[in-house]
Amino acid sequence: MKKVLSIVIIAGFIAAMVSCHKNTDAPAGATKLVLPATTARYYNETTQYSNPSINEKATLGRVLFYDGHLSLNNAISCASCHKQELGFADNIRFSTGYEGRLTGRNSQSIANLSGQDTFFSNNFIANPSTPLFWDGRETSVKNLINRPITNHIEMGIADASVLPGKLSALPFYPPLFAKAYDGDSTITSDRISECVTAFLISIQAHNTKLDKYLAGDNTALNSMELQGMKLFTDKYNCEGCHRVMSGQYFMSGFIDIGLDENYTDIGNGAVTKNTSDYGKFAVPSLRNIALTAPYMHDGRFKTLDDVLNHYSHGIQNSPNLNEVLRDYSTNQPRTMNITESDKKMLIAFLNSLTDYNMVSDPKFSNPFKTN
Repeated sequence: MKKVLSIVIIAGFIAAMVSCHKNTDAPAGATKLVLPATTARYYNETTQYSNPSINEKATLGRVLFYDGHLSLNNAISCASCHKQELGFADNIRFSTGYEGRLTGRNSQSIANLSGQDTFFSNNFIANPSTPLFWDGRETSVKNLINRPITNHIEMGIADASVLPGKLSALPFYPPLFAKAYDGDSTITSDRISECVTAFLISIQAHNTKLDKYLAGDNTALNSMELQGMKLFTDKYNCEGCHRVMSGQYFMSGFIDIGLDENYTDIGNGAVTKNTSDYGKFAVPSLRNIALTAPYMHDGRFKTLDDVLNHYSHGIQNSPNLNEVLRDYSTNQPRTMNITESDKKMLIAFLNSLTDYNMVSDPKFSNPFKTN
């Protein structure tokens, strides 16, 4: 994982940030913050949401999302484990945190969080109806922000209340907070969370080939993708859990899909303390699934072909195996025996769920540039 470089601030930086959000040249090899002169449009604030200065908040959230100063050693940012080009997921099995420590799970994509019944209000954010993280240990997107920051493995800040003081010492933050909060440059933990949330909720993927097809463009999918769609929805009933045809791309709740006969990670059971929830994990969204390998909570499958092999003939007889994955006549795990031809068509369809605009949109990219 690439480490975010420490930020070098030079004389005259604040004035440039206030006037046009472009800072002056930094010494060769240094990192500088570069934002557009005109605030990026993350939301239509006049008709979409009532929160004032929402685009300025999202802009500030973008800076915070990519800033390593939110970690104890100034080296790990939120973006370290959620990479734009990978659908805001991670491409290694166990994400690497503070001082090279490995987390126990693969980082999920954070795109389309507002699809989980999250909505904006005058208080900016309400809780989603669907729990977050693989195990559902959090229910609020706004509260989610502090989870990795205060995790001793991920970002290493023992007490998030120290962040306002730490960020206040960086000259570019007071002007950004002032712009987001009507001239008030005060930095607080709540404002930090609110602005990162504004950025996260803005990361939306709705421009896939399938989205175009569902919107009425019958030419959006080719013949192989259409055949894969039929297999996905009918023959193998993947749609039962991954609601792509409704545009949702996932099902709320937690499921044991038979990864292990004997649990090494009890998932949602660690949150609920109920043995009936052992081995159950959140159903992930399939948006940008072609970009978010490796797969499953522990990144055990390197490719989509590996995932299909699991459902084809690898489902284990785990205690809480979902009933859809059991053979009704034998009560044993289903053996779908997916043919190689069907796999190719299914993967073609899954590839159609990629939003290439989102993963290349400059307003979601790293604003820190190295000379």
